[in-house]
Amino acid sequence: MRSWVRVWARVWVLLWLLSWHLLWLLLRLGDGAPLTYKTGGMPRLVFDIETSAVGLEHFDDVQQEYLFREAERQPTEDDKARKRAEISQQFSLWPFTAQVVCIAMINADSGKGQVLYQSDDFDEEALESADTEGSVEFAPQVDEVELLTAFWDVAKRYDSIVTFNGRGFDVPFLYLRSALLNVPITRKDWLGYRYQTEPHCDLAEQFTFYNVSGREGAARKFNLDFYCKAFGIPSPKAMGISGMDVSSLLAEGRHRDIAEYCLRDVVATVDLHKVWEERLKGIK
Repeated sequence: MRSWVRVWARVWVLLWLLSWHLLWLLLRLGDGAPLTYKTGGMPRLVFDIETSAVGLEHFDDVQQEYLFREAERQPTEDDKARKRAEISQQFSLWPFTAQVVCIAMINADSGKGQVLYQSDDFDEEALESADTEGSVEFAPQVDEVELLTAFWDVAKRYDSIVTFNGRGFDVPFLYLRSALLNVPITRKDWLGYRYQTEPHCDLAEQFTFYNVSGREGAARKFNLDFYCKAFGIPSPKAMGISGMDVSSLLAEGRHRDIAEYCLRDVVATVDLHKVWEERLKGIK
């Protein structure tokens, strides 16, 4: 008799645990959140990267011929030179012809952050940013491998990220550069199903409603600077620096200027994300 009592007691305990587990699953599904992402748990990471072209000496003759083949098809020498200059300008946009020189990150909930940047100067200091509620640490890195390794160590602690054009540029660039340098990638789900905002909310897609209007329609895509000015957010380019200046700043050894510009981009993205959450989130 006692053995049966013990058996039934165990059965009831198992049923009770199972019911609570099912209830938890139903609540997660009711929130509309994928079960694999704890959206109510760890906070969101907002980040941006800055890149700079590597020198032509990194490529052999065959690679250089491939890169500039469109230039060689031009009819005159002047046209060829202009096309070569145009192609060279694009090197910073491609992960096989450029490197990551800076990554700025901010915790969207606490306002605290970190800027990882390549630099010859390792005088680390923590600065209070007037645009965040907490401190932002500027952390010089000896090279790109160290920078990417430090970034992926931070990224693994977050369930979700917020970017501006991160799906089209930042994330694939980080994935390919990390693979090229054999740096372990701790989050491989940032390019998943496009039409959801977890684990990756790309504001460039949200403000165009996933490019619903194409290039010329009502919801055409604008750059971050334009959106910020439209919504009364301080522009990250207000100090006269843009992404086009990164390579020249790097050549001049102005690593800290690159880091501060990258941080301004992230602060602006944080503010634009607040606008989206308050006014546009949920539109289908």
